[in-house]
Amino acid sequence: MLYAFELSGEHAVLPVKEVYACLSTEGLTYREHASYDQCLVVDIEGEDVDAKLRFIAGRLAMSHYILKVVGICDVEAEQIIEMCDNSDLSGHMSESKTYVVRAKRAKHHGDIKREFIEGRLGGSIYRKGFRANMKEPDVTFRLIMTNKAVLGSVMSMVDRGDYEHRAPHKKPFFYPGVLMPRVARALVNISQIRSDEVLFDPFSGTAGILVEAGLIGAHVIGIEVRRKISHGAKTNLDEYAADYSLLVGDACRVSLKDSSVDAIVTDPPYGRSAAIRAESLHHLYTDSFAEMYRILKTGKLAVVVSEMKVVEFAEKAGFTVVDVFTQKVHKSLTRTFTVIRKD
Repeated sequence: MLYAFELSGEHAVLPVKEVYACLSTEGLTYREHASYDQCLVVDIEGEDVDAKLRFIAGRLAMSHYILKVVGICDVEAEQIIEMCDNSDLSGHMSESKTYVVRAKRAKHHGDIKREFIEGRLGGSIYRKGFRANMKEPDVTFRLIMTNKAVLGSVMSMVDRGDYEHRAPHKKPFFYPGVLMPRVARALVNISQIRSDEVLFDPFSGTAGILVEAGLIGAHVIGIEVRRKISHGAKTNLDEYAADYSLLVGDACRVSLKDSSVDAIVTDPPYGRSAAIRAESLHHLYTDSFAEMYRILKTGKLAVVVSEMKVVEFAEKAGFTVVDVFTQKVHKSLTRTFTVIRKD
């Protein structure tokens, strides 16, 4: 069955990586059908697919909607209407349900006006014997006009407004230079942490990553070398009722048992404005990666954000590099995301 994820478009790679990680975490079998601007179409199989996708929607940060696909065609009005006319909607609608049609144009694809195509599609569905309800429909059909026209029924909507409420400056304790909540959540998802597992951040700072992991039900553990920042992080974690443990200490000498955590997500200092209590940045990375390898369980993932390349440190510690991708934040800052695994 084909499902479409309407992506946020705020990053070229991160939203796609997040979707695939969540599908893997839920044990779903999937294959990429097509990848368009701000829309990923995936063929998904497995038990309770719809229920699992609704659960995944509660975790995602860089998607807007999950759709059950009706059809895909060129971005031409007559082709879109013909596709709808010829589609069987029994898997999306029943006689007792009402519907509405909404359209979205991704970036600058196509020149079809939204109101026009919504009306034409609404008429096509009406001629199949269904009733429209513009205010409180049972089913919302959504057309994404991107490299192709993707029509589907909305299964779930991602509540991205919650992430805005958790913006760093809106939290009880704020310190500049931290990850935005949507990025932090996406990285937590890429780590494939489950709700009953333990996630560790050896450079926890104000606990932005830990908050996002805690909100999906993980037990979170953080280490921060600066006592004042650690106290502030506790305030933030309490605000969101996280199940957490915080330590004031050194990421190069972690007081946790070997193979004791299920995932690591961290944003270590780059040496610009952060206080570093190590002989050098090189020693900090070398020793902290060794500690991450020691305490991570075999077969599990770590996700590291850095302004510098960390593959050498990861491989020296024993990790296998799974993926590396970047995000240009502004002219002077490009973040590198490195996904590593302990084999």
